[in-house]
Amino acid sequence: MFPSLHGYRRNWLRPDVVAGLTVWAVLVPEALAYATIAGVPPVVGLYAAVPSLVLYALAGSSRQLVVGPMSATAALSAALITPLAGADGGRYLALTTALALATGVVGLLAGLLRLGFIASFISEPVLKGFIIGLALVIIIGQVPKLFGIEKHEGDFFEQLWGVLTGLGDTQWRTLLVGGLSLLLVLAVKKWLPIVPGALLAVLTGILAVALFDLDDKGVDIVGPIDSGLPVPGLPGGVAWHDYVDLLGPAVGVLLIGFAEGLGAAKTYAAKAGYEIEPNRELFGLGAANLGAGFCAGMVVNGSLSKTAVNGAAGAKTQVSGLVVAALTVLTLLLLTGLFEQLPEATLAAVVIAAVVELVDIGALRRLYRVWTQWLGNIYGHAARADFLAAIAALLGVLLFDTLPGLLIGAGVAIVLLVYRGSQPHIAVLGPRDGLWLDVHRHPGLAPKPDQLVVRVEAGLYFVNADHVRRRIEQLCTEHTRLVVLDAETSPAIDFTAASMLVDLRDSLAHRGIEFRIARSIGQFGDELTAAQSGAHRIPVFASVTAATAEPPRATGRADTR
Repeated sequence: MFPSLHGYRRNWLRPDVVAGLTVWAVLVPEALAYATIAGVPPVVGLYAAVPSLVLYALAGSSRQLVVGPMSATAALSAALITPLAGADGGRYLALTTALALATGVVGLLAGLLRLGFIASFISEPVLKGFIIGLALVIIIGQVPKLFGIEKHEGDFFEQLWGVLTGLGDTQWRTLLVGGLSLLLVLAVKKWLPIVPGALLAVLTGILAVALFDLDDKGVDIVGPIDSGLPVPGLPGGVAWHDYVDLLGPAVGVLLIGFAEGLGAAKTYAAKAGYEIEPNRELFGLGAANLGAGFCAGMVVNGSLSKTAVNGAAGAKTQVSGLVVAALTVLTLLLLTGLFEQLPEATLAAVVIAAVVELVDIGALRRLYRVWTQWLGNIYGHAARADFLAAIAALLGVLLFDTLPGLLIGAGVAIVLLVYRGSQPHIAVLGPRDGLWLDVHRHPGLAPKPDQLVVRVEAGLYFVNADHVRRRIEQLCTEHTRLVVLDAETSPAIDFTAASMLVDLRDSLAHRGIEFRIARSIGQFGDELTAAQSGAHRIPVFASVTAATAEPPRATGRADTR
């Protein structure tokens, strides 16, 4: 319990309290904003924040991670709940809370079953493309509030078209409030990063409504926010079969939240010099969501932006998170009336400012530049596999929604990985100063005409076994008498590929060519030995030089034509 508090030092208390105050100033307006993304009353974001902060501190392994409502999971929650609840607002709210409970149960089970390795199935490029797409969807969903126009439903492009066609109905006072709020948040973030710009914009917007009666002049405000703490318990009107139906979607919510939170946790753990336990993170995230759902909240996950604020403010342990939770309780008890006068346009500006930095086009450019002519010659368009996977996730989110977009990106990444694995580069080697080098990369190397030394730059598996055999056979000429496979760059092999090498030996023998293997290491040698039977085995040598030094045995040609 409370692993981040083990060995707590008295001199850590002050930086933890200061960090807690700083994070609270950011969390309150963002929690209100993210609740609107999820399609529930703003106060639901505060309901979720308190138990999630406490329970993560109790069970999680990170000392700096801040858990609470976040844009990615909030948007995914809205996408999942909308078709289930329809126009019934009460059921929508109940199912949103039930989704948090289902996510909590899935997270706890995943942690107990030690499934932390699942994060490795979402590559960083896929996650980057997904986050960019999600940020764009969130932004376009908030733009109508910024302009005071009607919001259109549908995918990103349908919503964009709705904004463009509705610009003629712009409410200038709403746009003025929203535009100035957005400029204020962005300016403070750039020039006064220590100041909580979101809170400053919120307070300024509230003051503007009070001074100029903007709510009576067409500027929409948040309106009544229930004060006090929520009544703990299960949401009313949700049957057991609803929870069962939500378990599948909860897996997607957990996967996204876990991937984002784990990345933030590892970033700051590396800076502080300690290790993150993925399975404990899953358990902590599950506990946080279970607590959020039990307290009438919404789904939560680790926040990269608020964790950055927490770390920059000097947080040492999760005491900072407990301070944030305590201050949020005070906000619910005493300050909700203040936020009732908050303009919807200001809330939209806070959301846009929070996610616009996630539209990292520079990251896509860097992925695109991971390419060389050599890779292009080997893999063609698949040489930019990471870039293509990121774009697939991005377009998947824009066209088909959040969870399908993530699955599309992950699927494309796996397909490209399999494709590249099925078409490995097979280098022809030549000797120079005791080394065996790729003749295409080192012009001037002159391998012996009767010898072919090759290197497969990948593991050998069923997906590439036929390709490797065909390519080696194609490389042999009428003068070839010896083929040597340098196996050092193929650390793994499966039974299909091992059997292929045995068949290759036999087919080459029919052409009067002897087949040898050099530098067989680890699993490669074990699997190859197991795949061969009888006394006639493929000769294995300790080095390529040794394999080529011994003259080939006469094999006799089965077909001399």
